[in-house]
Amino acid sequence: MDLAERKVAGESVVWMGVILVATLLLASVITAVPPRLGMVAGLAVGIFIIALANTQAALYMLIFSMLLSPEFIVGQTAGASLGRGVTLRLDDFLLVIIGLSWFAKTAIHKELGLFKTTPLNRPIFYYIAVCTISTGVGMMLGRVEPKTGFFFVLKYFEYFVVYFMVVNNISSRRQVKYFVIAMLVTCFAVSIVGIAQIPGGGRVTAPFEGETGEPNTFGGYLVLMLALVLGLLLNSKGVRERLLLGTLLVFIIVPFLATQSRGSYVAFVPMYLSLIFFGDKKRVLILILVLAVIFGPFVVPSAVKNRVVYTFRQPAQYGQLKVGGLRVDTSTSARLRSWRNVIARDWIKHPLLGYGVTGYRFLDAQYPRVLAETGVLGFAAFVWLLYSLYKRVREFYQKTEDRFYKGLSLGFLGGFMAMLGHSVGCNTFIIVRIMEPFWFLAGLVIMLPAIQEPENVNTGEINTRFREEEKRLEESPG
Repeated sequence: MDLAERKVAGESVVWMGVILVATLLLASVITAVPPRLGMVAGLAVGIFIIALANTQAALYMLIFSMLLSPEFIVGQTAGASLGRGVTLRLDDFLLVIIGLSWFAKTAIHKELGLFKTTPLNRPIFYYIAVCTISTGVGMMLGRVEPKTGFFFVLKYFEYFVVYFMVVNNISSRRQVKYFVIAMLVTCFAVSIVGIAQIPGGGRVTAPFEGETGEPNTFGGYLVLMLALVLGLLLNSKGVRERLLLGTLLVFIIVPFLATQSRGSYVAFVPMYLSLIFFGDKKRVLILILVLAVIFGPFVVPSAVKNRVVYTFRQPAQYGQLKVGGLRVDTSTSARLRSWRNVIARDWIKHPLLGYGVTGYRFLDAQYPRVLAETGVLGFAAFVWLLYSLYKRVREFYQKTEDRFYKGLSLGFLGGFMAMLGHSVGCNTFIIVRIMEPFWFLAGLVIMLPAIQEPENVNTGEINTRFREEEKRLEESPG
């Protein structure tokens, strides 16, 4: 028996051992717990085995669960969660199961490696390290409630697990294309759900959000996907592809407006301007913008216009601030006040590591929250991470000539700028329903240079061989 055969035989023994242990554990659980929990345990083991055998199939399940899975509250929390408790969703458990299966798979196939090297590895590591250390210090000093801090830091890690799961399992253009299609199909499904809510009145939210929905979260997700669709549409050439993307664009815009999320409307501005700045079809985008400014007031629903105007026309109330002589509503005033309190007063009390994750009071604005919770070290790591991501995607977009890759990277650049704008008045980079698709897309786009390079090499070799054969035929007699 040669080395290769011994290796296969060894792996077979390991796989049989894994299946045997999983079967025994499942049998013991089913006999010891109520039937409903037994079914859940069986489903979890089934997903684990599927993920172990085919990680790509597990990633598709993760994509569809990002916006289409129910959520529930686990206990009550204190601090930065508004007292609503730690929110867990189906994709949280799915991600844990997929992650464990990936660790098991890399233990069996050591050549796979646990974390593929990317330009984001170091900033991610440093940001996670600062979050962990600052929260640990906050727990010891009594600023952070242990359960709250633990679960929130765990959720911060969750987004990066999505990123590494993607980069470790992407190796071809075909995979990227089908993953993007799956994300667009999911977006279409949740947009339909959002449109169906409009006749009932009120603000539109994502499906399965419990008793109190989060229109701002749904708006942030929709503006991210809107950027992706626009990027692909601006770089597509096929009529059928343009028709499908254009139709999806309409289905996204309708619920996006119906969210009445002013933070998401603000995020649309840097997104669209970045498409004009980076994109090739500047004149088309500028023309659409001019037409929207002229005819928008006559087309946009009155509820949307009233929501925007409400920012400056709310009846006088206690707590309102004045900006440039204009009085702004209490919600906007609270966000502006939180920026002022953190920057001018509170972060200086704990400048290096901050108060710890959830150690400071609730802030509905990403940048002052990062500064307050993790100090200047965490804020520097956070900015480094975002800049590294932006730099890598921008450089690839400027170099690539592939229309699909160009559309995907342009769409992500627009979505990235939208998230930066959305974060001014929202905790965008810690919201599961926004960050899971964001970091999934980030993993896809970060891997595009590594995927395109062998494609170009293969194409170059084919062209060289073709020219050599053509020259040989020309030189041969007769």
